[in-house]
Amino acid sequence: MNLSHNKLSGLIPIALVDLVSLTTVDISYNELEGPIPKIKGFNEAPFEAFTNNSGLCGNASGLKPCTLLTFSSKLAKRKSNKIVILILFPLLGSLLPLLTMVGCLYFRHQTSRERISLGERQSPLSFAVWGYEEEILHETIIQATNNFNSNNCIGKGGYGIVYRAMLPTGQVVAVKKLHPSRDGALMNLKTFRNEIRMLIDIRHRNIVKLYGFCSLIEHSFLVYEFIERGSLKMNLSSEEQAMDLDWNRRLNVVKGVANALSYLHNDCSPPIIHRDISSSNVLLDLEYEAHVSDFGTARLLMPDSTNWTSFAGTFGYTAPELAYTMRVNDKCDVYSFGVVTMEVIMGMHPGDLISSLSASAFSSSSCSQINQHALLKDVIDQRIPLPENRVAEGVVYIIKIAFACLLANPQSRPTMRQLASKLIARWPPLPKSFSAITLEDVMPRTTVTG
Repeated sequence: MNLSHNKLSGLIPIALVDLVSLTTVDISYNELEGPIPKIKGFNEAPFEAFTNNSGLCGNASGLKPCTLLTFSSKLAKRKSNKIVILILFPLLGSLLPLLTMVGCLYFRHQTSRERISLGERQSPLSFAVWGYEEEILHETIIQATNNFNSNNCIGKGGYGIVYRAMLPTGQVVAVKKLHPSRDGALMNLKTFRNEIRMLIDIRHRNIVKLYGFCSLIEHSFLVYEFIERGSLKMNLSSEEQAMDLDWNRRLNVVKGVANALSYLHNDCSPPIIHRDISSSNVLLDLEYEAHVSDFGTARLLMPDSTNWTSFAGTFGYTAPELAYTMRVNDKCDVYSFGVVTMEVIMGMHPGDLISSLSASAFSSSSCSQINQHALLKDVIDQRIPLPENRVAEGVVYIIKIAFACLLANPQSRPTMRQLASKLIARWPPLPKSFSAITLEDVMPRTTVTG
């Protein structure tokens, strides 16, 4: 395929990803930009096939890698009347299965009324991801998700719907299409830019990477790293996947979530309160490593960092004091972490257990004894074998930590830094055999609340 010297410009179309049989490419001496398709014909092309273009990137020889771009003034500098249309025609050969692309560029001059319409449609925010300017990114995501078709939906949350999208390079990303905020708009542009910069700078092995954001009148969406195994909730809900989550993996998941929250609370400036920790917002990669997601969405949509005027978060995971204080702090995340930890251990949401233990503290002693003398082995997930030896010590220790996170008094709960530190320490030995340990043995001395 030779399209050199054709004065083509703009982004190489996403449709080219499908031309897997393409063997040779020459797009030199054009004005093309952005990532090259991640297919053999492009990846193995010599550098001469890409020379004299305005800004190509990718894995081919001689090209610079496609890197993450933050805020820029590129979109403002682009000519608003320049539109690229690349039309593909298959050229059929009698002997060789060749696919040939014919590109043509045309300019459409808009009327002043059309320019006003375009200006009203676009956000003043200029943002790019991997060389995609906002205008191009928006169009690319629309194509990659088939206009946010439900077939590409991989999750739903309180702040938006998540879709799987493959970019022209072959890179798969997760796209969260945000629900409109209560007043129909995000925070003011300056504050929003600062928040995005902060969130994109966050790099931690247990936190899902935020690549960028696009905001137009039609859609606002966040572009995230794609995590292959999906949510912790989904994995625990599936019999087959839950059995793959053995005790070692489950303990590692709890450690990963603790490390992520400790980082957000203590190593970010300003500190970030997640506000919506749940099993739906913990994702697992191919190695079953935990990645916390949605760590900045609430902050972006609700910039007031301490007071909420209505309920937010996920029911069943939110700290109970929010019902009457409406004040958010790090101890709210600690409570949610405790719920998620018990869910990992039990294989299901621990709501009934938490409510039962909370109620028993205020009811008859017989009821209290029934709950407290229940054997731990009967409470944990029955779909996998009982933990043994060092792993059993870890399970008991983590359950104790989880109950400490669920204490009624927020000030009595540990901090995430303390928890992360405890989880890397050596597990204390069991006082008796695992099968003989009761809930009373792992309960804190003060009241658990639900």
